[in-house]
Amino acid sequence: MNTNNNPSAVILTKKPIAKDVKIGPWSVIGPDVTIGEGTEIGSHVVVNGPTTIGKRCKIYSFASVGGDTQDKKYNGETTYLEIGDDNIIRECVTINRGTKDGGYYTRIGNNNLFMAYVHIAHDCIVGNNNVFSNNASLAGHVEVGNNAILSGFSGLHQFCKMGDNAFLGMRCCVSQDVAPYTLVAGAEGASKGLNLEGLKRHNFSKEAIIALKQCYKIIFRQNLTLKKAMEKIEELSFHIPEVDNLLNFLKTSKRGLVR
Repeated sequence: MNTNNNPSAVILTKKPIAKDVKIGPWSVIGPDVTIGEGTEIGSHVVVNGPTTIGKRCKIYSFASVGGDTQDKKYNGETTYLEIGDDNIIRECVTINRGTKDGGYYTRIGNNNLFMAYVHIAHDCIVGNNNVFSNNASLAGHVEVGNNAILSGFSGLHQFCKMGDNAFLGMRCCVSQDVAPYTLVAGAEGASKGLNLEGLKRHNFSKEAIIALKQCYKIIFRQNLTLKKAMEKIEELSFHIPEVDNLLNFLKTSKRGLVR
C-alpha cells in the first residue's frame, strides 16, 4: 500500500503506480492508469484511462486528464493518452484521449507547462519544452513542436500545426499552420517576424539567425507563392539544420501558412 496517497483518494487502476507517487485528497484515479516515479497529483484531480503518465509530473487541483474525447463521432472505442516526464499541469486543465479516426492516441512529450484552464483536445501531438499560458486551447488533431509558446487565450484550429520555437500572441486564434521560429499575433493571426527573443534564449547561432532572417523575407515579404519561396530557399543551399527544419515543415503543411 502506498502511504503517500491520501485516504480519501479513490484509486481504481490495476496498472502500475510507482511507490513514491503522491495522490491528494478526493482525487480519482480510474481504471487503466499508469503513473511513473516522482509524480504528484493534487486534490480533486480526475485521471481516466487508458492513460500513461510519466515521471516527475505535477498535476494540480481540478485538472481532468484522460477524459473521453468531445468529438461527436466517438462511440466508446478504447483510445489512449500518453504523457511524458516532467510535465506541469495546472488547475482545471483538460486533456482528452484520442479517437479512432485520429489514430487512437493523444500524445504529450516532456517538460511542458500547461497553465490554468488549458485544453488539449483529442489526437493532439505536443512535443517538448512548450509553454501553454492560461486558457490556451488546441482543437482536435493539432500538432505543436518543441520550445513553442502559446500566450493566454490563444488557440489553434483543428488539424493545424505549430512549428518549433514559434510564438502565438495573446488572444490570437489561427486556422492555418504557424511556421517554425516565427511570431504570430493579432486576433485573426498574422506573422509579425521571427521569434528573435525565443531564438536567443535557446542559444541559436548567429549564422542560423541570419539564415532564418533571409528565409523569412523570402517567404513572407516577397509576395511569392509558397512553392516558389521554397524553391528560392533551396537554390540558396544554406546547409543549416534550422533551415532544413523550416523547409520540411513547409513541405508537409496541409492547411496553408499564417502569413
